Amino acid sequence: MNTIAVFGSTGRVGTASVRRLGQSGASVRAVVRRTSTAARVEGAGAVVQADLLDPQAVAAAVEGCDGVQVICPVSPVAPDPAAEMGALAESLAEGLRDFPSLPVLVISDYGAQIPAGTGIPTLFHQIEERLGELPNPLTLVRSAEHMHNWAPQLPTALRTGTLASRHQPLTRPLPMVHAADVGTITADLLLSPPPHSGSPRVVHVEGPRRYTAREVAAALAAVTGGVITARELPREEWEPTLTAAGASPAFAELHADFCAAHNKGLIEPPAGADIRRGRTALDAALASVISAAGVGGQGA
Repeated sequence: MNTIAVFGSTGRVGTASVRRLGQSGASVRAVVRRTSTAARVEGAGAVVQADLLDPQAVAAAVEGCDGVQVICPVSPVAPDPAAEMGALAESLAEGLRDFPSLPVLVISDYGAQIPAGTGIPTLFHQIEERLGELPNPLTLVRSAEHMHNWAPQLPTALRTGTLASRHQPLTRPLPMVHAADVGTITADLLLSPPPHSGSPRVVHVEGPRRYTAREVAAALAAVTGGVITARELPREEWEPTLTAAGASPAFAELHADFCAAHNKGLIEPPAGADIRRGRTALDAALASVISAAGVGGQGA
């Protein structure tokens, strides 16, 4: 029986990975940052505590495992997200040093193959580059933007009747994916034969089809029973809107650069990429997130 360590096992992606691995007969070692979240790990055979910024804790968490999945989320409140991601990359590399044959799957981002000029994906480029220096069999799963990222705008959209979009024009189809589908796909990759050392396997994941910002607004309206119309958010409002919502100035700048690159068509898989597709449609993904958050329609 394979033993798989899953870092970030209480998030939307990690939860789905743990569930799929457990259903497939694997022994899952759920790695959590805080033990208070351990009860949320359904299907794990064991739960261990480890901070990704602690190389010794990383090493202890993966010892005896046959594979490991890592997700390195970007904190929107980090004062220096690039430095934080660089530190994560170094900690992971140090923690994995004594396990050169351990297959490693890292969840990355669409556009991470581009070294600069794309905002948030450049942080994942750091991770890919650093872990690519290791001898471990490496799988890079570049995920499209998660569908649930639109949900935080719902209260304002319901109140104003408009969904302010940094993705422009409103008719541009965007690659998006349900986070749980990413977790299911990564679990299946972990259960498949690993790639050869020195030649990373790169997989891109997006939803069953692409959606425009107008379709996002329509889906939110249908799910909540409200009236929501998409509108383009002026460029000068992108960063102030994000910082007003609590993001650090550095994160807001990175996110704005990401949206600008997306609008130019730069955030795309390279030609001939291995693209796997999730099965969950946009309306179903948004409905599940909104239901879990207990957000109702107008007047609710």
